[in-house]
Amino acid sequence: MKIFSFGQGGSLFAMLQRFGKALMLPIATLPAAGLLLGIGGTLSNPNTLQAFGFLDIRWIQIIFLLMESAGEIVFNNLPVLFAVGLSTGLSRQDKGTVGLAAILSMLIMNATIHTALDLTGKLVEENMSSVGQGMCLGIQTLETGVFGGMLVGIMVYWLHEKFYKTKLPTYLGFFSGSRFVPIICALASISLGISMYVIWPGFQLVISEFGGLFKDTGYIGTLFYGFFLRMLGIFGLHHIFYLPFWTTGLGGSEIINGQIVEGTQRIFFAQLSDPSTVKYYEGISRFMSGRFITMMFGLIGAAFAMYKTSKPQNRKIVGGMLFSAALTSFLTGITEPLEFSFLFVAPMLYVLHAFFDGCAFMLAHIFQITIGQTFSGGLIDFILFGIAQGEAKTNWLYVPLIGVPWFFLYYFSFKFLIEKYNYKTPGRDEDLLEEKVLSDDEQTKLIISGLGGRENISDFDCCITRLRVTVKDASLVNDETLKSSGSHGIIKQGVGVQIVYGMHVTNIKNNLDEALK
Repeated sequence: MKIFSFGQGGSLFAMLQRFGKALMLPIATLPAAGLLLGIGGTLSNPNTLQAFGFLDIRWIQIIFLLMESAGEIVFNNLPVLFAVGLSTGLSRQDKGTVGLAAILSMLIMNATIHTALDLTGKLVEENMSSVGQGMCLGIQTLETGVFGGMLVGIMVYWLHEKFYKTKLPTYLGFFSGSRFVPIICALASISLGISMYVIWPGFQLVISEFGGLFKDTGYIGTLFYGFFLRMLGIFGLHHIFYLPFWTTGLGGSEIINGQIVEGTQRIFFAQLSDPSTVKYYEGISRFMSGRFITMMFGLIGAAFAMYKTSKPQNRKIVGGMLFSAALTSFLTGITEPLEFSFLFVAPMLYVLHAFFDGCAFMLAHIFQITIGQTFSGGLIDFILFGIAQGEAKTNWLYVPLIGVPWFFLYYFSFKFLIEKYNYKTPGRDEDLLEEKVLSDDEQTKLIISGLGGRENISDFDCCITRLRVTVKDASLVNDETLKSSGSHGIIKQGVGVQIVYGMHVTNIKNNLDEALK
């Protein structure tokens, strides 16, 4: 049986799209946790209180400490979140059973590893991090991190798909169907725990060596990281690429308060809550900070160039659209509404944008800008994790110093290429009319029609800005109808369809869900 099944006409893109969609479920918890940890950790930090003494009031500090604890517990239990989030995100039905089985499997896998370490005399009482051990759900075990959680999530999903319709003999009938899933998952988790005990130390070494290889490539390696990250954004697969660097040993490891912490983002938030932190981890400058330069400055220049090159009679409409998209990028770091305004009409502009983004990552690495983030690189994260942390820790002043020239780099490059090759960016072709404001029902009907009707929709969900759909027959999908529903762009690969709507896509998905029911 295939782990991912899409029926007739399935494709690798559809598989990756579904996997990426499932990953967004646990990833979506990180911004809220990051804000709690960022605000609480920053404003309860003794170094901060030296500058803001008026906050040193007991009841205020209690609130900040509670916020810090609430955020910290999330990042300390990312493997569990990914096990539950990935398994339930992949499953189409019976999600409650799947989530319960994932937690059960995490407990049993780690308890099995703990027992194996104990029986072989490898369980240490002190300095666990030095031998790759740590705590998970109160169990001393190998530090498998998010990879371990993802393995459990995939295993539980596969076992559920295979066994949730199992029929047992009459005298065992109570354990048939969904009730059989936790049983088979528990047994499989013992085997997984034994396997992880045997292979994981070697895998840890491979990860360390691979991370070291990436580190040895220096600034050029950072440039390629940023470039490929942006190019994968076309297909909505970028989080599959950066997630291992953010949450596993590929992003490096640090010992903080006697515990080994792996992954750039996890290291950042561990240091954020550590008052002794003097300078944030170098890996942040490689895998995170370059985003602020592009999203807060570069793309704003691109938007201004498209506005200036549009027909004068279209500028009122184009300006409103581009201003909204640019403001979204600047404040939140969500770039799809802006990027998709030029991706399909001028793909070379997107390649240039990806190269500039890679250069921005390289400059952040060169100038050691160590501003962390929850999931994106907009003004909110810049203030909270850059300015509020102090120049000494983050070198945040380099962002506007590089960002202002970056704005003009994008502006003049885009303006020159648009005019030279007559790219049909917004407002350069036909005269635009004010778009009709669609009601929820009208928009939903257009989407269903554009996807080939109810019977053609096999599966759907959404991420931050995209409606992600698996259809039965891709030839029935009508791009023009989908565009009339308010879409910023459409990506099709096999039976996988992504429709870009922007930040309100969750409401669109919920309306579609209700209509199809």
